[in-house]
Parts: sequence; structure tokens; C-alpha cells
Amino acid sequence: MSNILRIELTDDQRRALHELLARRDLTRYWRQRAECIRLLDRGKTAPEVAELLECNVVTVRAAAHRFEDGGVAALPDAPRPGRPAKVLGGADRAALAGLLDRSAAAGVAWTVPALREWLREQRGVEISADWLWELLRRDGFRWKRTRDSLRHKADPVLQRSAKADLEDLRTYGWRRTRAGGI
Repeated sequence: MSNILRIELTDDQRRALHELLARRDLTRYWRQRAECIRLLDRGKTAPEVAELLECNVVTVRAAAHRFEDGGVAALPDAPRPGRPAKVLGGADRAALAGLLDRSAAAGVAWTVPALREWLREQRGVEISADWLWELLRRDGFRWKRTRDSLRHKADPVLQRSAKADLEDLRTYGWRRTRAGGI
């Protein structure tokens, strides 16, 4: 009895596998399992396939056994446990992007909790601040930490007046003496 893992596909299975590999929405591991089956069908051994795909031989053998048990339909990732992640719809993301673009042009800065609150009030979307931060990062939004300053709220006229008052109070020619202390 041989321990060599062999897979021979039918024409229908080859066609289904080819159509599967042509898709762009496959996850990394789903594509890897499909490539394992394709290469095993071409006569490669499990260690050769593992070396070509830069994975472990155990991964190749698991993909082969998975395929033997359920065919091409058994290759997708299994559903993950837990509640599915909340996804912002296209319209909500577009509204959020528009808000951020308008705000950036006006010089208004938003925090992620404030954006979360805006989404809840204006769009009726409940989402955690951490997940919103991750989605913003994935969409390519970049930000920097704001400085704690009130300089932008200062009145220039009052500043000039205060500066003039300080100049009038300044004593000229006064020096500290070494011996005298102050």
C-alpha cells in the first residue's frame, strides 16, 4: 500500500476548479486549497506542492482529504464562529467619505467616537469605534493627532492690543547683577 497522495480529476472537476481559480473574490486559503488540488492533479507530490506554494505538507494533505470528502464544493473556508462583523453599506461609506472630505476642506477635525455618533444619529448605523477605525484605515483615510491649542480662536485685534500693553510695561535697561542677586 502506497502513502503517495494522488488526485485525478474528471473533466467536469477540472473545469469547475479552473472557474474557481479565475474568480477574484477567493480568500487566501481557499485559493491555496484549490491550487493544491490543481497541482496534485498534474502529478506533483505533496512535498513538491508544499514547496511550490510555500506552505506545510500537512496543509496540502488536508486540502486533498477535504477535496476527496466533498469535491470542489468542500474547498471554501468554513463559516467562522461568532457574530458576523458589521459592515457599513456603500451608501453609508459614501456619506462618511463625503463628510470627511468636506470637513477636511473646512479645517474641521473629527474623532472616531464623534464619527461613530454621527453615523448613529444621521444614518441610523450602530458600529463600534474600533471597527469604524479599522474600516476607515482600510478605505485609505489617514489622520494625524491634533494639537491642543486655542490659537485658532484668538482674536487678532485683542492680541495686538495685549502685545502693545506688554511692550509698555517692559522695563528697558534693567539687568541682573551677580552680586546683588535679583
